Amino acid sequence: MSEQMSLQSRAEVALSQFATVAVGEEGSLGFDYAGALCSLRSLELSPGLEVLSLTAVLAWDRPLKASLHKKVADRNAESQFGSISINVHEKMADVLLRYIFPASGLDDEALMTMLVLVLGGVEKARENLLP
Repeated sequence: MSEQMSLQSRAEVALSQFATVAVGEEGSLGFDYAGALCSLRSLELSPGLEVLSLTAVLAWDRPLKASLHKKVADRNAESQFGSISINVHEKMADVLLRYIFPASGLDDEALMTMLVLVLGGVEKARENLLP
């Protein structure tokens, strides 16, 4: 990958090695990883500080029960990358993992390593969330 490419483009190239990536109208990268629907976007917080922001839908339309809260709390305790939350809608809930990490200055190998680590966490976090 070229150093001239934007961080968003470099992330797209890296992700396309292990997922089918679609570019949304607003520029975010959408893909499915280990059954989770994911969205990744680069953001410049200040000059010289670009981050990658990942949101992964780990499970959706799950019955809102104490056992779900327990599973999410357990996953959060085990997770090294990101924070897992429950978004409630009526008596159902979606489980999301969000992770933002600084990516300015990462070379291609380091960027790929971070993406693999984060997505490995997505896969692990989904365990036992589905029936």
